[in-house]
Amino acid sequence: MSGERPRAGRAARQQGRGRLALVTGATGYIGGRLVPELLDAGYRVRCLARTPDKLRDHPWRDRVEVARGDVVSGEGLAEALDGVDVAYYLVHSMGGGGDFGSADAEGARTFARVAGEASVGRVVYLGGLSPEGEDLSAHMASRKEVADLLLDGPVPAVVLRAAVIIGSGSASFEMLRHLTERLPAMTTPRWVRSRVQPIAVRDVLRLLVRADTLPADTDRAFDIGGSEALTYVEMIQRFAVEAGLARRLVVPIPVLSPGLSSLWVGFVTPIPPSMARPLVESLRHDAVMAEDDLSDLLDDHVRIGFDRAVALALRRIDEDRVDTRWSSAAWATAPSDPLPTDPDWSGGSLYSDRRALVVDAPAETVWRVIEGIGGQRGWYSWPLAWAARGWIDLAVGGVGLRRGRRDPERLRVGDSLDFWRVEEIVPGRLLRLRAEMRLPGLAWLELGVAEVRGRTVYHQRALFHPRGLPGHLYWKAVTPFHGVVFGSMATNIADRAERDADVREGAAAGAREA
Repeated sequence: MSGERPRAGRAARQQGRGRLALVTGATGYIGGRLVPELLDAGYRVRCLARTPDKLRDHPWRDRVEVARGDVVSGEGLAEALDGVDVAYYLVHSMGGGGDFGSADAEGARTFARVAGEASVGRVVYLGGLSPEGEDLSAHMASRKEVADLLLDGPVPAVVLRAAVIIGSGSASFEMLRHLTERLPAMTTPRWVRSRVQPIAVRDVLRLLVRADTLPADTDRAFDIGGSEALTYVEMIQRFAVEAGLARRLVVPIPVLSPGLSSLWVGFVTPIPPSMARPLVESLRHDAVMAEDDLSDLLDDHVRIGFDRAVALALRRIDEDRVDTRWSSAAWATAPSDPLPTDPDWSGGSLYSDRRALVVDAPAETVWRVIEGIGGQRGWYSWPLAWAARGWIDLAVGGVGLRRGRRDPERLRVGDSLDFWRVEEIVPGRLLRLRAEMRLPGLAWLELGVAEVRGRTVYHQRALFHPRGLPGHLYWKAVTPFHGVVFGSMATNIADRAERDADVREGAAAGAREA
């Protein structure tokens, strides 16, 4: 089970033969990568999304159908499942608040029932690998319950159970990467001695696609994993080798509970504590394959080894080719929340801070600066204030400022951008971000550029819709800082665009002289 299996070719394209596959969770990490794999394997693909616009800018959008619906409420589900041959169920809560277990169970129960009514041929679910007979965490228990509900449903189900998934942008990989890169020495919880069987995301995707080739009456769970079982300490040390780092000093200590561990992970890595906790809890017990029946049934025993999987993930990060990220599916607000473009502002009070500047640079140059904001480039104003706001958000259970960007140059609807989310992008004209930080209200930041009577004008608008008295008091409290934060942002973006324009003009002049 070592080496790298070639990507899908002509034989794989024959596999689908025009079968219709429904993918739920297509805005998430695995779902967003599974869709093109299914298309390449010859499937027709339909995606189910509560907010279809989140799929608008994906490179494969024009090759799929998109159905609006929700697995919990059942809204639009019958229409989405109509005529479907195989349905991929990739919906689950990560870091969700409230009674997420009940919501996950209700979603699985509803999906199984409606899939049966629609005469779907097969359901495929990606769950978690956990030991039998252990006291599981709430998140792992919820994954198991979802699997059981789908297996007990009227449609034959194939459940693939995986432990740590190694791939660029996955939450597990990002946690491992940042812990290893940032800490040459660390004290760690006891779970770093647990044995897990990591698997490359490429192998997961291939097995998800090939699961549809199993006999039609297959109705069971399968363990899937890579070629070897490793402790987390071993994964840290081998990651360090692949990344060209010195050996890490790791000292396990017994006092860190999962709650404290998640805070520690949230402090060191971009993964917020709310999401770090289920990752940490999944490592409390050994997660090693008890069987490898799927490999035998599919005659598919070749797996990408751990070291090779890490090398591939690091290469994609270096080349800025991360297709989806762990933060892809996280939305802090519901689709029904009002937008700042709603006529007459249906949501009540709306505070705003508006800025506009004439910029001595072409509009396309200003747009490049706007679209490149955040991540490593920062926010063009008072870095200490942005960093402090990120730490405050992290301390109160928010996502913090360190999620960064999926791509350093390009944005698409649904991308996470530090503690914002891209809600709308009109290339060359407008970028609207929606805040995902903890706030007593809803907040947006709009950055745009226009040509007005032959001049380039940069415009910027911060919007805040308060919730109750705390929201109004919050806006009043931060208003004195807007001149420094938002004012300097507008000025610095304009200055950066003008410098970039001068550089390009100088380079063009030099080329003409040469």
